[in-house]
Amino acid sequence: MSRKLSAEQFRDRMFDVLRQKHHWVTTFFQGSTLTKEQLNIFFHQEYVVYVRDFSVLLAQILGKNPPWEVRRRLATIIYEEETGGFSLGQPHQELFLHMMNGLGFDRAGFRDVELLASSRGYREWLNEICQEEDWSVGATVLSIFIKGTANDPEEVLYPKPSQNQEEIEDIIRKHPLAQHQGLSPAFMDYIRAQHMFAPGSRKAVYDMVTHHTDESSQQLQVISRLEEALNLWSRYQDGIARACGIRQA
Repeated sequence: MSRKLSAEQFRDRMFDVLRQKHHWVTTFFQGSTLTKEQLNIFFHQEYVVYVRDFSVLLAQILGKNPPWEVRRRLATIIYEEETGGFSLGQPHQELFLHMMNGLGFDRAGFRDVELLASSRGYREWLNEICQEEDWSVGATVLSIFIKGTANDPEEVLYPKPSQNQEEIEDIIRKHPLAQHQGLSPAFMDYIRAQHMFAPGSRKAVYDMVTHHTDESSQQLQVISRLEEALNLWSRYQDGIARACGIRQA
């Protein structure tokens, strides 16, 4: 029988996975050589894989009746995603589509997106995780992996104070979409909302999982599924790169 990890040990094991969440194609998508056609492929896949239905997936986990503190955190995230009640008063899905309009992509094109094979595999796996697995697995994959980055350890261990409006606007001005694609800041409320809601939330979601995943078997399952998520996400990124005709240098 495996020994139960302390909350800190369990968190550090999750950190080990998140530190690996980087892909070579990300640098290309943040650079100046990206075409609108390539960007169009990327955002259509992102929208269907997780942006459009993120709160729906979270609601399936909420329906598994996890501990009260977990329900409260999940409900808070769902409320923000569906209403923008803690940020700009609009659903994040709508803010995303407004940003797409600013890039010149027709909203109608996002209604019937054909997923790439690797994108479909990743999304079907997310569906299965949320519908079939223990709440701890689904909550970890969605709130920690999908929303997380390789910078999570630093953000959790050394949290920064909330950004003021001036700081957020500086981030907007320096964003790759503004600098390299000419996206007007007027269309970037989706990015603003992410920063307005984010302060403190990374630590909160890690605490949500580590404090309520009580059994060693649960902990092992969570880590195993995080590693699986990393592999599927990497294939997903590989598929987008191929569809865009991007090759690793």
